[in-house]
Amino acid sequence: MTRMLNPWFTRVPRLPDFETDFPRWMTEVFGPEPGIFGCEGKFLPEANIVETEKTVEVAVELPGMKPEEVKVEIKEGNLWIVGEKKTEKEDKGKTFHRIERRTGMFRRVFELPVEVVEDKVDARFAEGVLKITLPKAEKAAPKKIEVKR
Repeated sequence: MTRMLNPWFTRVPRLPDFETDFPRWMTEVFGPEPGIFGCEGKFLPEANIVETEKTVEVAVELPGMKPEEVKVEIKEGNLWIVGEKKTEKEDKGKTFHRIERRTGMFRRVFELPVEVVEDKVDARFAEGVLKITLPKAEKAAPKKIEVKR
């Protein structure tokens, strides 16, 4: 009988709050993603990987960085890109109203879709974009077969 004297809203279980519970759940299940729930302040450069007939081409956006701040390696069939985007020097006498540029150490590891010739890999840095050209190994290059009548 005492239960009936309590207001009905104390007996109803709390419903999940979409704005706070869902983003936390997504991060717990899938891990943090750049620019999405819970990744504020972390730097993870975006990349494009394109395969052509003779090469695999990787382009990584690294605005504000210098070539000497980036390390490129091939280890066990993976392309490793490691670096650190440093914060700008603090200027006294300035009031910051918004800081959105991400900084920090990063590591991107990409599994290469084919075997490449490691000695002929070319990496160039221009206008904030790191472009890496990885020539395919001969056995990985597609072989054209002529169809006869």
